[in-house]
Amino acid sequence: MRKNLFLIATILGSLLLLAFVAPQWINKAAQKLHIPKVNISAPAFHLGLDLLGGTHLIYQADLSKVAGSAGDAMQGVRDVVERRVNLFGVSEPVVQISGTDRLIVDLAGIHDVNQAIQLIGQTPFLEFKTILPTAQGDAIIKQVLGAKAQGLTAAVLCAPANAATLNQFLLAFKVDPCYQSSGLNGSGLSTAQVSFNNQSLSPQVSLELNAQGAKLFGEITQANLGKTVAIYLDGLPISTPTVQSAITDGHAVISGNFTPDEAKTLVERLNSGALPVPIALVSQQTIGASLGQDSLARSLKAGVYGLIFVALFMILFYRLPGVISVIALLIYVLIVLSLYKLIPVTLTLAGIAGFILSLGMAVDANILIFARMKEELAGGKSLHVAMHEGFSRAWLSVRDSHVTTLIGAVVLYATTSSIVKGFALTLGIGVLTSLFTATMVTRTFLNLVATKWFERKQWLFR
Repeated sequence: MRKNLFLIATILGSLLLLAFVAPQWINKAAQKLHIPKVNISAPAFHLGLDLLGGTHLIYQADLSKVAGSAGDAMQGVRDVVERRVNLFGVSEPVVQISGTDRLIVDLAGIHDVNQAIQLIGQTPFLEFKTILPTAQGDAIIKQVLGAKAQGLTAAVLCAPANAATLNQFLLAFKVDPCYQSSGLNGSGLSTAQVSFNNQSLSPQVSLELNAQGAKLFGEITQANLGKTVAIYLDGLPISTPTVQSAITDGHAVISGNFTPDEAKTLVERLNSGALPVPIALVSQQTIGASLGQDSLARSLKAGVYGLIFVALFMILFYRLPGVISVIALLIYVLIVLSLYKLIPVTLTLAGIAGFILSLGMAVDANILIFARMKEELAGGKSLHVAMHEGFSRAWLSVRDSHVTTLIGAVVLYATTSSIVKGFALTLGIGVLTSLFTATMVTRTFLNLVATKWFERKQWLFR
């Protein structure tokens, strides 16, 4: 009964994984079998630049006018560019610093390259805004939404709880129903840095304004005591502090429930707008969608061929255990592909190479176990004892080989660029899953055939 329940659970679990990995196969099967109301949907795989097609851009920053840390300036620019690319709607963008003054941007699936280049190339724009009268905000909402407003008011849209909705509104209509320009922008801010409150020791952000900025900021704070003065970067609010007192000396503090990382991020964004770092496009490489699809098709074909040849080898050399290893390998593939969707993992050619390599690792674990089983059977031991000894004696080798590979994957992921990181990530996921399938799935299936009937037919095992 226990074995039957395991078989049923395995079949159902495999079907669920298959429905998640390739729902179109289940839907087509249901149509051919005339099963009504079967329309399974699941998230698609995240494809990288080399598979989906897109653009690879390299920018060079002019750091000659940066008085502070060049590294901090580049981090600020990277943060701003990443925010812009995300708002542009690019699928799984990669924005990373290369060297000391170069920024690499990978835009997978981008359609309007020129617009993306124009968007990225702009100098970060920082500005301070004051509260817009509610009546004017309501008028703006009614003007852009019309009947679709359905009772939406500025008071509702501008509430802190609706920050995400406000951002969507700002991006869609390019008008602000909550705040109006105060005339103070990034040119009036000298620098921003993380500091700590003397009493509570909580992190805060200290601002230092130049002479012109200090004068304007003093007028703004005097006129807005107890009100919010919002700080916008590239048209979106990044902080909305409340004015506690008039600040006329050019030194202001933004306090709140910041974590150190949140305070540091805000400082980087403020400095990226206050200290513009010009960036120039020095290289552009476009990968067509057709080329990406061809690469994907070739990669999948290589994976299928590899799986077939491995399956044939295992069945011919190890017979029944080989068949079991193929079943376990198929379950392994379904588990790994499901993890790629759940995490999600951005699949590139390098990532697919890591996946195919991990298939070999999964088979290697079974080979170590089956080889030991054959030795035990040749020594005259029973099938059940041979299986037990095969697993227990091969476990150390399986563990050590997987752990060393996993260490290599971790080192690669921690110290290399995004392309190699994709390889390391898929390899690491594959190795961990391989340990599970080799020690749990394969072993459980072998226990199913450890019966007297199979005991009399040891030619199936050696």
